[in-house]
Amino acid sequence: MPTWFGCWYAARMKVSVYIATSLDGFIARSDGSLDWLDAANATVPNDEDCGFQSFIESVDVLVMGRKTYEKVLSFGVWPYGSTRVIVLSSRPIELPPEIPSTVTNSSYPPRELYDRLSSEGVKHVYLDGGETIHGFLAEGLVDEITITWVPVLIGEGRPLFGPLMNDVALELIESHSYNFGFVQSRYSVQHHR
Repeated sequence: MPTWFGCWYAARMKVSVYIATSLDGFIARSDGSLDWLDAANATVPNDEDCGFQSFIESVDVLVMGRKTYEKVLSFGVWPYGSTRVIVLSSRPIELPPEIPSTVTNSSYPPRELYDRLSSEGVKHVYLDGGETIHGFLAEGLVDEITITWVPVLIGEGRPLFGPLMNDVALELIESHSYNFGFVQSRYSVQHHR
């Protein structure tokens, strides 16, 4: 491998998905409700976050879709502190005054946003929201996917994954089961460069 290629690859920005889903693959009910997840979280010990705090501390930028942003606003307290957040939306969004100034919005498509963040020197991007994840995945821009499977079947809703033009090969990095029934699996996306 040429030396310049090794240097480029070593500096490549990492894009990660970290999300919970029902056992049948839904991230929310059709109306966006997370009541099934709230009920499952009630069984989780207070001192257990399934690795989320450690993960979010490694993130430079969180990119989420507008629907996810609106859902997060309904929680009442902004859960991401001063982490830089970019909300993807084709239209400008209203940012309430209590939201940190590190939250902005963008109408860039995935590839353009990826290139912009990479040129800024961003090292680690976290994607949240089904449409956002799907858009980046379809462009081959996702490096790692962590899914926490919640032991409930909800029958229908908003799926984590949608149709893709090509198969996306994954390699299991690790899997962990919790005594409250959650199973978390971390996968590396196999890119064919």
